[in-house]
Amino acid sequence: MRVREVRRFARHYGEMVLAMVLGMMALHPLWALAVSGTDPRGVLRSVEVDSLAMATTMAVPMAAWMRFRGHSWRPVLEMSGAMYAGFVVLFPLVWGGLLGEDGLMVGGHVLMFLLMFLAMLWRREEYAGPHADHHRSTRRAPSRAVEPADLG
Repeated sequence: MRVREVRRFARHYGEMVLAMVLGMMALHPLWALAVSGTDPRGVLRSVEVDSLAMATTMAVPMAAWMRFRGHSWRPVLEMSGAMYAGFVVLFPLVWGGLLGEDGLMVGGHVLMFLLMFLAMLWRREEYAGPHADHHRSTRRAPSRAVEPADLG
């Protein structure tokens, strides 16, 4: 990649991370408040559900930002999947007692950012190109009006 492409790539990554951080800061406290009255040992307060809720609070604003910037649904869904996968792949370690709640949160976030970076490398042209290219690729063809049949 050329210098300009590397800058665009880094900018894409930074924009997504910023949207994620802002979403987590705004939405995760709402999730915590929503489940605060539930049984502390219940499923809604489990580390698995909490980590997936946290991923959701980051994925939703990131996906919205990507769509706003003109990305099609495929890369948006791939990026969102990478965010959840960072946590889900660690669940067996939690279930086996090899990883605690803090380890899941730290490890899940580290893997999330790594998997997002790998997803971006997979679609290097998508993320190293100008945002205008995304708008061009997501526009739909003009609809063709169907003329009513002449039954006369």
